[in-house]
Amino acid sequence: MTSARTRDRLVERLRQNGIYQEQILERIRNVPRHLFVDEALSSRAYEDSALPIGQGQTISQPYIVALMTQALLEDGAGGLRMLPKALEIGTGCGYQTAVLSPFVRRLFSIERIAPLLSQTRDRLRELKVDNVRFRNDDGFNGWPGQAPFDGIIVTAAPQREPDTLLTQLAPGGRLVVPVGPNGGEQRLLRITRTDDGYTREDLGAVAFVPMLEGKEKGVR
Repeated sequence: MTSARTRDRLVERLRQNGIYQEQILERIRNVPRHLFVDEALSSRAYEDSALPIGQGQTISQPYIVALMTQALLEDGAGGLRMLPKALEIGTGCGYQTAVLSPFVRRLFSIERIAPLLSQTRDRLRELKVDNVRFRNDDGFNGWPGQAPFDGIIVTAAPQREPDTLLTQLAPGGRLVVPVGPNGGEQRLLRITRTDDGYTREDLGAVAFVPMLEGKEKGVR
């Protein structure tokens, strides 16, 4: 279930669903998603579905990972822009981190659950993803010491747009974030900082775990 044919089927499905950036599709093909889930679920790793990863969290479905990556990076002329500096809120198992990392010179990633972050740091190190700095912190704070960011991607849903993250965008920078109540309607937004404010685009309905305040040691 981790064969090249299985990965090819996943990539073709994403292409049919509107992911048109070949560099992103190739990255989805090459990142070994089965290493980001429990061994018991590895046979389902290349399905286009979210899967549990423990600590009450999930690994997002590949389509959503590809969509958010594309929304953050597309340049409006059919290509991709390389970002000098980006911030990820919600490291989770590191799958989104691994997909995004080749397209960012310096990637900063925050995870509120310490044991999850420890496992993910080791996993990404083994996969030679070496342009990421990690922090165990409350994602609502962002990373003010490294702001501004050319892009911010959020992998959990706050109830409303996080003002602190908006202020940490560089001019022309984008925030890609699911917004809405847990269990209710959530919308994926792309918010771009302009010279006189922000522009907002609705990229469709999504379903994410809630974005929570604070940081924690995790559960046994």
